[in-house]
Amino acid sequence: MIDLRKINTLPPLETQKAETKQKLKVLRIKLFELQNKFYADGRYSMLIILQGVDASGKDGTIRHAFSSMNPQGVQVKSFKKPTEDERQHDFLWRIYPHFPEKGMIKVFNRSYYEDILVPTVAQALSKEVLQHRINLINELEHHLQANNSLILKFYLHLSAEEQVKRIEERKTKPHKRWKYAKEDELIPDQWDAFRTAYHNIINNCNQLPWHIIPADKRWYRNFTAARILTEHLEKLNLQYPIN
Repeated sequence: MIDLRKINTLPPLETQKAETKQKLKVLRIKLFELQNKFYADGRYSMLIILQGVDASGKDGTIRHAFSSMNPQGVQVKSFKKPTEDERQHDFLWRIYPHFPEKGMIKVFNRSYYEDILVPTVAQALSKEVLQHRINLINELEHHLQANNSLILKFYLHLSAEEQVKRIEERKTKPHKRWKYAKEDELIPDQWDAFRTAYHNIINNCNQLPWHIIPADKRWYRNFTAARILTEHLEKLNLQYPIN
């Protein structure tokens, strides 16, 4: 069982910032080449799921770890609070149109896991309904994998202290100010509840493994996400088609 309380939100002590950022530059070059071959190969699709508490850096990970790839073959979909129309359907209805086709990499900034996470914290659904959703998600991911769709699930592991710091940055830094809302002041009070909910999600929706990424240092978070993606693409023995 994964225990988030025992996993550090900081990089290993021996990790050097300058060296790690240089390694990320190398990885970004590799990712451009690998994604181009992934697109041309056409045997697989890939879904990257980014989850984490508010301010854990989902946008930043997309921008710094994945943006070197060709946008023709990589798409990002952000899932926000369901609209009134979406609420009239089952919780997966709004997700289905956005799964990647062969050759494509799709990044979900938040995902169907929000439909377990948010109701858990708000205590809005019964345990039976939540367990039903967990079962459906496990079956869905198994189905996607059986159809050559690779799924990488990243949990950006942020400490309560760093979350408070980043929310404060939203008030003081002009390029982050647009993200700030009065409701952000309540977020730190819910940190424990969200971590507990994530603990349950990670340990119950685990037929496909979660990658727990220490996220207190942005440079290490970005490097780690890029490294994991690179390693998985390299394992596929991708080939350019022979005409």
